Amino acid sequence: MREKYDGDPSDLGPEDLARGWVALWRDWFDAAVAAGAPEPNAMVLATVDADGAPSTRTVLCKGLDERGVEFYTNYGSDKARALAANPVAAVTFPWIAIHRQVHVRGSVSRVSADETAAYWAQRPRGSQLGAWASDQSHPVAGRAAMAQRFAEAEARFDGVDVPVPPQWGGFRIAPEAVEFWQGRENRVHNRVRVCAPDYTPVRLQP
Repeated sequence: MREKYDGDPSDLGPEDLARGWVALWRDWFDAAVAAGAPEPNAMVLATVDADGAPSTRTVLCKGLDERGVEFYTNYGSDKARALAANPVAAVTFPWIAIHRQVHVRGSVSRVSADETAAYWAQRPRGSQLGAWASDQSHPVAGRAAMAQRFAEAEARFDGVDVPVPPQWGGFRIAPEAVEFWQGRENRVHNRVRVCAPDYTPVRLQP
């Protein structure tokens, strides 16, 4: 199986980051949305646990600005425990539909309680109840047990707003390096990377 990367007429270069990496990321994100890419805010998150074992999983980006990339999870999950042991991570936005990727890596910290609350208020009620019902990454007896936990959460918060669970919140990856990748013909791809502290763009060999 081999895909030809010859559909993008543009030619990514350092000059495309003149407005900063966030502006270019937003341009590419908008292009992915316009192309109908599934879940364009999905990103592959890589962490390393206390024993040095790496793990990846797909999560949803819920905020991105000059401060970094934001996502939310249960603080008891595998990813959160890994970040507690090693507060560094990398994410990849795999916009395969438009032959582009963006990679971000850096140190990780929790977002503020106010930021978590603001995002929580935007979540559908079902997702809020699911966060209360799920003891993420821990064993469960089966789907019936999960359904029971969800029903208990529904009953507990019947007729009232669902509060933020104490074990749930956000993380932000502060970008130390951001790389833009553009698929090109004959596997001679374009790669431009910026690194802290000055984020000067540099073209890399494919």
